[in-house]
Amino acid sequence: MTSDLQPLSAGRPRGHDFNQRPLSAAEARVLGTLMEKARTVPDSYPLTLNALVTGCNQKSSREPVTNLADALVLEALDGLRSLHMVLEGGGSRVTRYEHNFARAVGVPEQSAVLLGMLMLRGPQTAGELRLNTERWYKFLDIASVDGFLEEMQERAADKGGPLVVKLPRAPGAREQRWAHLLCGPVDMTAPAAQATNASSAATEDELIALSRRVASLENTVASLQEQLQNLHEQLGMSQPGQP
Repeated sequence: MTSDLQPLSAGRPRGHDFNQRPLSAAEARVLGTLMEKARTVPDSYPLTLNALVTGCNQKSSREPVTNLADALVLEALDGLRSLHMVLEGGGSRVTRYEHNFARAVGVPEQSAVLLGMLMLRGPQTAGELRLNTERWYKFLDIASVDGFLEEMQERAADKGGPLVVKLPRAPGAREQRWAHLLCGPVDMTAPAAQATNASSAATEDELIALSRRVASLENTVASLQEQLQNLHEQLGMSQPGQP
């Protein structure tokens, strides 16, 4: 399905153009959504604009929840294409989009996974990241997550500089949280959101099992949405909520 997608500049060497400017909040949400759907709903990926807008604005696994309009998502896609983070291709009926994040930024798969999750769900501890990315990539343990985060925090200036930062410990919190720097510096003095202590309610294995069940349901919903969208396009009908 991705064979029709071509980069804006074929043969362009891998670079770090995103350091020329921070990403906007909308660009980060669009990019994170494309990275998520590439792994969780591969049969529907690359995404159409309608599917991408739906993914950006979904109520689950998002912090904060957004209500991005089509025009704002298109503007974000234009910005991400200029940074070579998104590729665009034309299918038989509709344009589709896929991310090019790891290659554009020059990070390994594991680091890209962690950055994608931070873009979608905000600051998280290493334990939360390991749990939340279980559908994307299975990290061996929390120590391996910490290792990739620390590597990104210590990234040399000649490679683009740090990509994440470890936040001060919040009052009453057992662990420090990490935040991404793709949208620029973060406010280190802002109070952290109240974290859920997973061990107090359930074991990590139980939470992973629950995450898998939720993932299965989300995949089913995404597949049904894609089928409905294709049916509307074949019948020449507008999408619900559109004129």
